[in-house]
Amino acid sequence: MRPRPVYDLDVQGRKVRLGERTLIMGALNVTPDSFSDGGLYLDPAKAIEHGLELARQGADWIDVGGESTRPGSRPISTQEELDRVLPVIQGLRRKLRATPISIDTTKAEVAEKAVQAGASILNDVSGLRFEPRLAEVARRYGTALILMHLRGRPETMQTRPFAKDIVQSLMRGLALSIQRALAAGLRRSQLILDPGLGFGKSRSQNFEILAHLARLRRFGLPILAGSSRKSFVQAIAAGADLHAAPLHGSGSRKGGAAFWPITGKRRTKPVIPAQAGIHRAPADALKSLDSRLRGNDWNEALDLQLGDAAAVVASILAGAHIVRVHDVAGVLPAVRIADAVLAAR
Repeated sequence: MRPRPVYDLDVQGRKVRLGERTLIMGALNVTPDSFSDGGLYLDPAKAIEHGLELARQGADWIDVGGESTRPGSRPISTQEELDRVLPVIQGLRRKLRATPISIDTTKAEVAEKAVQAGASILNDVSGLRFEPRLAEVARRYGTALILMHLRGRPETMQTRPFAKDIVQSLMRGLALSIQRALAAGLRRSQLILDPGLGFGKSRSQNFEILAHLARLRRFGLPILAGSSRKSFVQAIAAGADLHAAPLHGSGSRKGGAAFWPITGKRRTKPVIPAQAGIHRAPADALKSLDSRLRGNDWNEALDLQLGDAAAVVASILAGAHIVRVHDVAGVLPAVRIADAVLAAR
């Protein structure tokens, strides 16, 4: 285990130190169809309150997204995306003065208006492949820019053939994204890399990326990892095989169960916190598990939370500077433990 490099990220003229501790990005999906929390926060008032709750739980950044990028999702218009995200960003900015807000979008127009509304970080899941002009927005406003690796497009990324060598594909794709960003006039101090876990990769390939995450250090840029509630984590947490046949599309009969998300009932007696060895589960952590904490769904909720925590720890120990999660309170203890291990080294 190698020491995690420390970087100074430039966010609109302010230096943010990355690497001394792991930063937590709280995911806030203002969509009706996201795989984990679609429809829960489509109402702006509910979305703003949830964003505030994520900050209270310990989120360092809030990532607001108005267009679902789950497998099979369809693009929406620029105006519809703006209608979803702008009221939320404006509401959060009024109440969260010091917390950076990220806009999760691939559209340059959405990115610019989001920055004008109060966002200071751009999160582009296409790595500048869909709209290279998004880099110009980052340059003009001095925002940070997250470059993610994505094979294909969200609507087809799990139906096309997977890469034969996913690590090689990842390295080449991110190198091209960096090249585009620098050519547009951005400084390296504005860039963050995201390997795009779950985006056009098979179950085993996602774990291969986690196992080789440290190879991204050759780029000399901070790393963000987003494994939260992804199907590859859910599948393994529920006991599936790592090398199961690839799943081509959620709900498809090819490749076995989708695990998207964990919803199946178990016949065993529900596990309560005391039986699971958790003497006092934090109230915020329990609340944030949404409806899965009801009745017999406790087992599935516990699998999901512990699986997410394990994937977060693996990411941090492999070199991630930032982790993007849905359940901040649920993974915060795991983040602290991973950081303690790095500090002890």
